Amino acid sequence: MQSITAPVKPDCRTAMAQLIEQVRDAFPFGVPEAELCGGKCIGCPKKLLELVDTELCDWEARLEHGETPKLGEISRLAKLCRNVYRGLKRNQLVM
Repeated sequence: MQSITAPVKPDCRTAMAQLIEQVRDAFPFGVPEAELCGGKCIGCPKKLLELVDTELCDWEARLEHGETPKLGEISRLAKLCRNVYRGLKRNQLVM
């Protein structure tokens, strides 16, 4: 009988790096300001993107300096990104 092994979960540093990469791929950071601020806004997409970008840059620097995030910090960043994503979706900047 073969033993079944559970998939290995990433350590906290890897999980944070993967989260940052996923957010950078999913969010429209390269969209010109004219497109972000054109038309009727629900919330301010420019400010939302700036907030997320600041958090991501902070964590990228902290990871480069060898800091290991706690699970709660990963969860808080993920929650922030989910909320901002919903705001961007309301403004039709993401699908």
